[in-house]
Amino acid sequence: MNLRAEYDRDFYAWINKNVELLRQGDLAEVDLEHIADELESMGKRDLRQLRSRLQVLVMHLLKWKYQPERQSKSWVATINHQRDEIEVLLLDSPSLRGELDKSLETIYPKAVRDAAGETDLPETIFPESCPFGIGEILAEGFLPK
Repeated sequence: MNLRAEYDRDFYAWINKNVELLRQGDLAEVDLEHIADELESMGKRDLRQLRSRLQVLVMHLLKWKYQPERQSKSWVATINHQRDEIEVLLLDSPSLRGELDKSLETIYPKAVRDAAGETDLPETIFPESCPFGIGEILAEGFLPK
């Protein structure tokens, strides 16, 4: 089986064959180049997922704080769900915790944009930098006042 060609034809079969070869210790036959690409892609995917979930979480915390008259159970459910999913990501990949502060800087302007879009509040009503620390953002039960 030509594993390089199999990678493009049938990804699932390619994975299974490479797993089998790795477990047998047959490293000479393993498609190392594509395995390295896939491992790199997996790391990037997890970081993207962390940033995406953090963005949704911060957006809902902003909505909660700056539009209190519209607070709802569905917002709380979304906040809790995003926290739970971030927790799972961090349990599976604890080194992602080191990306949280940097990610917060990156996603905060987008969270402001999204919160403004969903609330019809002007972006200028929100602080220029995130008013919540990572500890608060991830803390179960934290809802800004």
